[in-house]
Amino acid sequence: MSQASKTGLTDQFIRECRSRLVEMKAELLNRSRAAMREVENRDRGGSDEGDMTMALLAENDFLSEQQRAKTRLLEIESALARIERGSYGICEETDEPIEVERLRALPWTRLSIEGAEIREAMSRRFVRS
Repeated sequence: MSQASKTGLTDQFIRECRSRLVEMKAELLNRSRAAMREVENRDRGGSDEGDMTMALLAENDFLSEQQRAKTRLLEIESALARIERGSYGICEETDEPIEVERLRALPWTRLSIEGAEIREAMSRRFVRS
């Protein structure tokens, strides 16, 4: 059984999603490298409290952005692996196909709209406990 028949997605659509994911991955990696070079080249010469505070804030922003990029890269890698395994487009929560519009908007998503709502409800339930 082909992946397209399991998910209802066409092979062409899956190839398009794979291409978008690869492009997104390259863009994230390039942005991350550029940010790293910027941090490395930043002048650390200021010695007053204001300069040091600004440098620490800039470094904190950089680290936060790197963490977000790392998380997105992991999601992209996971989506690419699902494409290779033939499970791309199947919701991890409901085992039902993920909506095409959702995959078009979020090609790395693991959840259908219904699956995302279930996870959100579970998350809220455990936060209250």
